[in-house]
Amino acid sequence: MANQAWQVISPGKLHLVDLGEPLPTPGDKQILIRLHAAALNYKDRLVVNHDPQYPITTKPGLVPCIDGAGVVEESGPNSAWKKGERVVLHGTSWITGNDARDFELASCAGAGSVDGTLRRYAVWDDDRVIAAPKSLSMEEACTLFCAGVAAYRALFHGPVKLQPGMTVLVQGTGGVSCYAIQIASAAGATVVATSSSDEKLAVANSLGAKHLINYRQTPKWAPEVLRVTGGKGVDIVVDVVGAESIEQSIKVTRYGGAVVSVGLLSEDPNLKVDIMPDVLFGAKTLQGQLGAGSRDHLAELARFMEKHQLHPQIAQAFEFKEADRALQALVELATPAKVVVRV
Repeated sequence: MANQAWQVISPGKLHLVDLGEPLPTPGDKQILIRLHAAALNYKDRLVVNHDPQYPITTKPGLVPCIDGAGVVEESGPNSAWKKGERVVLHGTSWITGNDARDFELASCAGAGSVDGTLRRYAVWDDDRVIAAPKSLSMEEACTLFCAGVAAYRALFHGPVKLQPGMTVLVQGTGGVSCYAIQIASAAGATVVATSSSDEKLAVANSLGAKHLINYRQTPKWAPEVLRVTGGKGVDIVVDVVGAESIEQSIKVTRYGGAVVSVGLLSEDPNLKVDIMPDVLFGAKTLQGQLGAGSRDHLAELARFMEKHQLHPQIAQAFEFKEADRALQALVELATPAKVVVRV
């Protein structure tokens, strides 16, 4: 298998590069991984385009993508992993604990100066991988970290801890949103989902969403959310939009509830909104969530997926030579769920 990688040589474009021989050699407590699949995320769109919304400068020749799954090709000295084991890569230096202050944006793979997973082979530290769930294919497993952990952490490690019987509002049907719907539903919550089309809402319904709102038809969707919740509102909002939705998200959050902001899909990120009276008098929490989570969060999610026999939703899977097309599919946002590349 040729040692190849996709690199960001110029803003907005990916280039397939032959890295030649020999393959990289793992050091102490490291492994060489033969990647089998990589997942694309909204972050990759920002990184490849050198978008100023992403606050880290991209090095020339960066290999993008933070998500990946593969098989151990070679173990370095003192490694706990063996050749042939299936692994999911964890993309940051945040290993354990729930303190977000341990997260360092500069440590993210596929951004800044740290090469990511859109390549055939990668050397990774022992403590930055977990065993891939046996119930998941490589294409499914590669989506776990960025989107899956972001959703899992928002629900179980945010200001309000998800409990059976709670109500959760999930916006959209992208990668994080599909995970959030599946996880919340499996945990015994009632899920309200918003999306831009009835077709996408059908996907949300198949994943466990009970109440469905087409925000193209109902742009002021807050009254409808309050109606279906009997006027009480929701316990948790997973907000992936940002400025254009945050006011309505706060409005539909019940007293003492929380909005976890995990995305910036708003067409007008600088839109000014007045949310403070509602936050203050409703004892509501608005928390920004930068980064997916720790390696331990990833391991928790993997166990949750196996326990509940959940499978990540794959919208499209592209071959390695088509990675540039995969990025374009992500940019167009034409399909729900995850876009992956078979490596």
